Amino acid sequence: MADEDDHKRTIKYGESAISYIKKNTLPAYPRSYELWYTYAAGFNQGLNRAINDTVKQNGRISTDEMLTLYGRFLSPTRLGDRLDEVGTKVSREVEELVDSIKLCTDATSDYGAALEQAGEKIKSVADPEKLQIYVTHLVKSTQNAVSSNRKLESQLLESKKHIESLQSALEAIRYESLTDELTTLNNRKHFENSIEKITDQSNESGRGFALLMTDIDHFKKFNDTYGHQTGDQVLRLVALAVKQNIKTQDVACRYGGEEFAIILPHTDLEEAKKIGESIRTAVMSKELVKRSTGENLGRVTISVGIACYQNMDTPHSILSRADEALYSAKNAGRNLVRTEQDLDPSSSRENVA
Repeated sequence: MADEDDHKRTIKYGESAISYIKKNTLPAYPRSYELWYTYAAGFNQGLNRAINDTVKQNGRISTDEMLTLYGRFLSPTRLGDRLDEVGTKVSREVEELVDSIKLCTDATSDYGAALEQAGEKIKSVADPEKLQIYVTHLVKSTQNAVSSNRKLESQLLESKKHIESLQSALEAIRYESLTDELTTLNNRKHFENSIEKITDQSNESGRGFALLMTDIDHFKKFNDTYGHQTGDQVLRLVALAVKQNIKTQDVACRYGGEEFAIILPHTDLEEAKKIGESIRTAVMSKELVKRSTGENLGRVTISVGIACYQNMDTPHSILSRADEALYSAKNAGRNLVRTEQDLDPSSSRENVA
């Protein structure tokens, strides 16, 4: 059963987390466990790099260093804090811009009043000297208005640059919140949002979609034999094969540890099967070489399960059928593509990995 596989895999991650805590003589806070569990699972590439660099430099990680890394990479509030920071900067920029516009508006209003007054007075002035005084006053008012407008123009240009920079910062935060760092595919959160959205759209319009679930065969054994860094290389290889065989409109996500989900809008079962076969073949065609030693590790294979939208589907129902098709491929010998049409209603899952 899939639950048993998850149990075995996550227990191993948990045991590794405890061993890291003991090795570094750290207090067993819940945050300590979460940090080392994430490190053992390899889900956060930035965290793993930071831990490896710290250990390489100091030989171990202190409690303060661990808490700093937790705050930087895992704290639930870290993205919120960054959003608050950007939001504060946006508010400050808007306030300054409003103040500048108000000053310019006041200057323009004063200039308009000065013009109107001068126009009335000039009508009755016959003395050239007085006329010169009024003209000089108008020139000065004009210069002040021009200077104010130039300042506003400069402020607008500067604000435009600042706002563009803040927009980039917001986009980076959004990208980070929806992207799996290791594979650069969309993450589980993005998948859940996307599958709910496209299911609702299909229920309204009647236009369907296909869902592919893929799982790396024998990944746990491979990861345990060659280490997490090589395991990460395998995950990137599969992610690359996925990217190279889907269209721009398709949504590819890292669904779990070694499991990927791909949403194919407006795609029928036969077309989805061709895409699944293309991804499976692309993965199998690449020989894996261990970077540190140059050792040839052979080829990696994946199993693929496919389901298509049915009338009034829910995210859970179509995901369940794709998952059953995936396990059908596993039970049939792995390195296969199976669809929901291949399912035997009377069959049940076997314990596969």
